[in-house]
Amino acid sequence: MSSLALTSILISSLCTSIGAMAVLMIKDVSHRGKDILLAYTAGIMVSASAYGLIPSALKLSNLTVLVVGILIGTLVLTIIESLIPHTDLNHSAKSSHSPNLLLFLIAMSIHNIPEGLSVGTSIISPAQELGPMVSFAIGLQNIPDGFLIALFLFTQGINPFKAILFSTITGLIELFAGIVGLLFGQSFEGIVPYALAFAAGSMLFVVYKELIPESHGDGNERAATFAFILGFITMVCLTDWFR
Repeated sequence: MSSLALTSILISSLCTSIGAMAVLMIKDVSHRGKDILLAYTAGIMVSASAYGLIPSALKLSNLTVLVVGILIGTLVLTIIESLIPHTDLNHSAKSSHSPNLLLFLIAMSIHNIPEGLSVGTSIISPAQELGPMVSFAIGLQNIPDGFLIALFLFTQGINPFKAILFSTITGLIELFAGIVGLLFGQSFEGIVPYALAFAAGSMLFVVYKELIPESHGDGNERAATFAFILGFITMVCLTDWFR
């Protein structure tokens, strides 16, 4: 395992922390503002699934793999939610111990696993230009991902520095997945498309089950709807620009 390969994986995963730091520029916001930000993050997550994860899974496999992966991701998040003593997000500034936060972090962590595997396997690919290209692309995508995680935690009353810490932890999961992909890349090539579809299903579950209902719970439906669409468009543009 070369130091250059490790450095590529490390930089790619740490971009999550770089994106998360942007949350420090956000000051206290009204409840309406928090609903708008929640809807915006939901739009980003749906766009990442529909415009990034799902097409990538299809490109690497087929429709059957995609459907199976999405359904398994949805089922696993459903089971996890049923096992967590559930308390719906109350409509207040403080809900730092809500199980919804755990579900969100689980979904985002799952989303990072196939990305890490993709970076690791691309580095050991016979096509020498593939590794740097994939690492760069995933790293750029991790910047808005990190901001997304920190932003959601901030809207739920988490201290900005703790929000950055949690974002960094999800990035470390991608780092470990990248190392696994680097060490056992050939063995994991067949798993990557399932993992991508699995991540898409888990993210879509969290969006529809948690984020959208919360952002529409206090009479801010119209503003939240526009924020959702803007979030969706933002991620589409970022994905297209940095391809």
